[in-house]
Amino acid sequence: MFQLYYASTSPYVRKVMATAHYLGLTDQIEKLESAAHPVNRDDRIARFNPLAKVPAMRTDDGILLYDSRVICEYLDAQGGHKLIPADGNARWICLAQQALGDGLLDAAILARYELIVRPEEKQWEVWRQAQFSKIDAALTEINTQAPQLSRTPDDLGLVTLGCALGYLDFRFPELDWRALHPQAADWFAEFDEHPAMLETRPFT
Repeated sequence: MFQLYYASTSPYVRKVMATAHYLGLTDQIEKLESAAHPVNRDDRIARFNPLAKVPAMRTDDGILLYDSRVICEYLDAQGGHKLIPADGNARWICLAQQALGDGLLDAAILARYELIVRPEEKQWEVWRQAQFSKIDAALTEINTQAPQLSRTPDDLGLVTLGCALGYLDFRFPELDWRALHPQAADWFAEFDEHPAMLETRPFT
């Protein structure tokens, strides 16, 4: 069994769980309660990750793993290396798409924290809008790539992109990103119906 510090609303945790679902490993993961927060440190998570951030996992061998990228790569190794190509251009495309999705998520989470964590008198709207500029640039790139993307989560880069778009729906419904990125919207409509994505959708 693997032990995983878990938060149902974290897109990075969703990325791990969607990976596990696709690989058939969910029954090997014990979810541990946590309350991850950028300011109020949860010392339970710090048992696995000194940064006290989720996801954080302990393997059955006692190895402590953190950051969704590392955990997903570990799970992929357990599941027969199905989601990260071993070599060639396919590997670098997968990893670049993962970086694109993670970057979109980083910007979205920072934009959200600016309003819900930072005191109102210290909020900086120019900085927050800069995060939305990054989100829009990432969406434009996803829209460009969308016609060539697989519609099943059979690649970690695609899983990451799907989790990123799902997080925008969950936390920023007012963005209406589909209106300006119709090819990405068309891809995501089918991709997000795969069981690995359906079973890991965020909830409050």
